[in-house]
This record gives sequence, structure tokens and C-alpha cells, in this order.
Amino acid sequence: MWLPIPPDEIEGLVDGPNYLFWDGGADGAQEFPGDPADCAVYVVPYMKRQPVKTRPLAHMRNLRLIQTLTAGVDDITAHLSDIVPGVRLCNARGVHEASTAELALALILASLRGIPGFVRAQQREEWKSDFHPALADKSVLIVGYGAIGAAVEDRLAPFELARVARVARSPRTTARGPVHPLTDLPSLLPQADVVVLSTPLTEATRGLANADFLARMKDGALLVNVARGPVVDTDALLTELQSGRLTAALDVTDPEPLPPGHPLWHAPGVLISPHVGGPTSAFLPRAKRLVADQLRRFVNQEPLANVILTTGAEGV
Repeated sequence: MWLPIPPDEIEGLVDGPNYLFWDGGADGAQEFPGDPADCAVYVVPYMKRQPVKTRPLAHMRNLRLIQTLTAGVDDITAHLSDIVPGVRLCNARGVHEASTAELALALILASLRGIPGFVRAQQREEWKSDFHPALADKSVLIVGYGAIGAAVEDRLAPFELARVARVARSPRTTARGPVHPLTDLPSLLPQADVVVLSTPLTEATRGLANADFLARMKDGALLVNVARGPVVDTDALLTELQSGRLTAALDVTDPEPLPPGHPLWHAPGVLISPHVGGPTSAFLPRAKRLVADQLRRFVNQEPLANVILTTGAEGV
């Protein structure tokens, strides 16, 4: 079993398996800790480039489980052809909800209340008071109502919102209210002051926030993306930002990392954070608990948690 966290730092690891440490190294060129063909469980290194994460996959001929430490698994699903059939791919549900939801709330508040402008004014030693929108009495639309989307709503609850609407791939009812299908977006977007994207990146959601989506948002609305960069059409968003009709707060971008000179850096009304929704002090203890629990399940032949797909299954 290959782990990106030293095994002696993970409390509760089940006895028996041979645990090998591999996180790709600082430059991504770290030698493999053993023969990849002997690896049955691959816990994918966190915060590494896609080529690093996927480098061993084609050599892991006896693989049975891939456990990511990210909520999204698009880095791995892009390389399914390299993976032998019968491998269960599991994500890190339960690891990132708290920190990503915190950041979503921070981006909303900072954008609405003009915090970036205050920082710039402070650097110029200017006392520049102004009138800014409050989050209170606003309508928020959460697009992607999984664990992270629900955690975002949990943190919005005390802010005296006028309304929260929820959208996911499939409609359902929750304790907080109904979850609408994606097909309801055209009628929901014009009602929202803040639109939060927390959906996984799939073929169905790639480019979801396109020119038509953005055009349906009300004048002055805020788009917050804590999902994946390609969920948003960057060119379409730039058009709306440059016109001043919309504002945006982006933890993820397309392209990513955002290169120097890209127009998104200096577009009006945009706040950018460098994909930091997950890497906080909350990550490591939750990641360790997930790994220990999942490997116990695997060794004891119990149902695995957070299974996204099985390679070689119909439709995969």
C-alpha cells in the first residue's frame, strides 16, 4: 500500500499490510518506493501536479483501490485508460468540507464588503470609507449541493439571508429544503445575488458557467467558484467582469495556475485566491482518519467509503 503520509504518522493503521511512503517528492521525480506492480492500494499524493499523481498508474497491474485526498477526482478520471479493470476509485468526502466552506464564506464576505479595496487603501495609507453590500437579506444559489455545498449552507445559516436555493445533478429534499435539478438553473439564476459553484468537474459541468449562464445572473451579482476552474468559461466571465455587470471571487481558475499576464489577474471586480480551499490545518487530521478507516475497510473486506466508480464497469 502506497501512502503519501509517513505510515508512522497515521494513528490506527490496520496491522498486516506493507505500507510504503511515496508523495512524489518536491519536484515530482521521487523514485518509487517499490515495484508498482505489487501495489494493491494507492493513496494519491496531495497538492501535486497531475503528471505526478498519475505517473505510477500504468505500472500498477494489481491495483484494487485508489484513494484520493481531494474531493474532486478529475485528475484520475482523465487517466482511466491507464488503470486496470476492477479498481475502485474513492474520493476524500469528509476531509475538505469544513475548510472549503470556510473559504467560500470568506470570499463572499470579502467581495461584498470590499475587503480587497481596504487592503489596497491601507497600503497607500488612505482612510477611504464607502458604502458596501451586506450579506444579510441576499439570495444565495449553491450549484453543486453535495457535502461541500451543504457545508457552505451550514455556514451561511446565521447571516439572515433572504433565501438559499440549491442545485444538484438530481433533485431531492433535504432538511433545509428542496434541491433543484440542473435543468432549473435558467429560472433560478436571475433571482440570486450570490452564486456559489461547488460542483465536481465532469463532462456535464465543464463550462457550465458559460456565456448563457452568466447572462442570466442578475446585474451586480457575485459568482464564487470553489469547485474547479473549467466549470467556468473564463472568456465569458472576463466579458462580464470587464463590463462591470458581475463580480467574481475565484479560488480556482482556468488555466491553473493562472499565468503572469493573464487578463483575469487585473479584471475589475474579481478576487482571486490560489486554490487554497483544502490546504489548511483542518486537512491533515481528517486525511489521516480517512486513510486509516478506508484501509481498515479494505483489509477487512468491508464496504468502502466514498466510492465514485469502479474501472471497467459499464459506462466507465
